[in-house]
Amino acid sequence: MKSIQHPLRGALAALCATAAFAASPSAFADYPDRAISLVVGYPAGGSVDLTARLFGEELAKRLGQSVVVENVGGAGGTIGAQRVARAAPDGYTLLLGSTNEMVIARMINSAVKYDSVKDFSALGVIASQPMLLAASKNSGVKTAAEYLQKLRGAAPGSFNYGSSGVGTTLHLAGEMINQSTGTRAEHVPYRGVAPLVTDLMSGQLDYGMLVLSSGLPQVRGDKIVALGVTEKKRSPVAPDLPALAETPGFESVDISVWFALYGPAGLPEPVAAKLRTALAETLKSEQFRAKMQEAGGQLAQPGLDPVAYQASETTKYGALVKAAKIEAQ
Repeated sequence: MKSIQHPLRGALAALCATAAFAASPSAFADYPDRAISLVVGYPAGGSVDLTARLFGEELAKRLGQSVVVENVGGAGGTIGAQRVARAAPDGYTLLLGSTNEMVIARMINSAVKYDSVKDFSALGVIASQPMLLAASKNSGVKTAAEYLQKLRGAAPGSFNYGSSGVGTTLHLAGEMINQSTGTRAEHVPYRGVAPLVTDLMSGQLDYGMLVLSSGLPQVRGDKIVALGVTEKKRSPVAPDLPALAETPGFESVDISVWFALYGPAGLPEPVAAKLRTALAETLKSEQFRAKMQEAGGQLAQPGLDPVAYQASETTKYGALVKAAKIEAQ
């Protein structure tokens, strides 16, 4: 009598065969053999998008395939990140992630369902750039010392600072300054940097937190006043601008926005290895370094462990969120 194979047994056999194929390094010998999508969780034109486009060009050269930047904006970068978290772990859908969606978002918003550690394969940190504390020209403040003197002599809440939204790196940089200096400038959230800059230039806003690349043109154009950058040392992009930490009272201010490459969790090691190698080679490129500096960024140190780095950043931002009692609106 002819035996009848149970359909479940057949399905299990097929699944095992697929798993065996996926586990074999030879299955990925030709990776990549088609275009790669590099997802950005923001609209075109911002610092994350610009970093993705510059990095995507370098990645394409090293992998021999097109890298297409795909802007999936919304919800502070989390929609794009969620898309990559749910993508097939085959190396063809990657994320150019930043501090907002990979560290801060889940701390302040319970609606964010992905885990930025468990649901992603961290491949490497690409670059970072400081933020800038800037003042309106109408404020009469020209230095960080004058800012501190003015706020310390005023009643709490007399002054405010703007950022691109609640829970962003810009918001938390402002809260770090408040905590470090013992002052209290009230936060004013804006829907993006453009209206913030407009109000800062017109004098409707006292102070503002900007990513360096966003604020530098207005500083150079003498439209706003740069009080200092938020990293411990001066930025090589604008060495004439002081670091806030140079001024007594701001010594503990050290914060930046960073950009890193991620794939979905479970990325096969042969694929991850190719991507890590391409990233490491890119970080050694003087041409890429020059382009990033022109865009306001500074390359990460080669060999920086992305998992350990993200863990340290999570600790830093977690303390800020808790102390400032920040929640998503």
